Amino acid sequence: MGSQALVYSTAVAVTFGLQTIGFVVAYLLKTETFYDIFGGTNYVLLAMLSAILGAGDEALPWADDPRKILPTVLFVCSRGWLLLFLAWRAHERKGDSRFDEVLGKNGRNAPRPLSFFVYWMVQGLWVVLVSMPMLFVNSSNLRKPDLSAYDIFCAVSFGSGVLIEVVADFQKAMWVKRHPNYFGEIFQWWCLFAFSYSSSENPTGGYADPLWWAGIISPLFTMQILLAMQPTGICNAEGKSLKRYYDKCPERYAAYRENTSILIPFIGYGHVPKFLKRTIFFDFDSRAYP
Repeated sequence: MGSQALVYSTAVAVTFGLQTIGFVVAYLLKTETFYDIFGGTNYVLLAMLSAILGAGDEALPWADDPRKILPTVLFVCSRGWLLLFLAWRAHERKGDSRFDEVLGKNGRNAPRPLSFFVYWMVQGLWVVLVSMPMLFVNSSNLRKPDLSAYDIFCAVSFGSGVLIEVVADFQKAMWVKRHPNYFGEIFQWWCLFAFSYSSSENPTGGYADPLWWAGIISPLFTMQILLAMQPTGICNAEGKSLKRYYDKCPERYAAYRENTSILIPFIGYGHVPKFLKRTIFFDFDSRAYP
């Protein structure tokens, strides 16, 4: 348990320390340009720290344990890509309208440093919670290097989620193709949570391990942020935000939206009954353009 406590406490301290530094620098410079870049860097840093600190005296060295190497490498690939993509997007956009009000850029109010600080802390919370299954795997002292069929399936699924997100980000860079990048983001964390089950030190299995169950916060929190919270995720990209597309080509975009899933990659979406679109496919009435 000692190594688990060390890994988790170090992850929390490093994350919120880095986010605080980012806030101070960003507020002094009155810029949000590198907000997302700090988040991406934080993920990669936690992966490296947990790999270094995780192995206790009873565990295999990290470099000799494929159960730890595989998810950590996939995690770094996922977050490394995120870091590169967000750095490119920050360079292209040269700003983020989400922060105009709290930084006083809209000319209607004074800067609100406390609100800006909350943005940075929420990002830090997101980093820690999403990373929990990976921290659980790397902090495990379980000596079980051979991967089972279940482990391989979860790892392949995790890698598929990463690939879906990468492809979707390329699509969005060229043209908005709905939100399969969000699907990939959500799917990969469910897969990593499932993979981490086999790393439980509980002799009766992961289902009896509270720390493993705590890792379910990773995919659930990601879903909450991307699917239900303003001013980010689908809430920020749908509804009134579709105005620029309907103004430019209303008939074509209306047909495109009718035949394209809002979240889950799906062929033949135009033939799906509306009540299913409004429920299990997350295409709620609130997502529609007024």
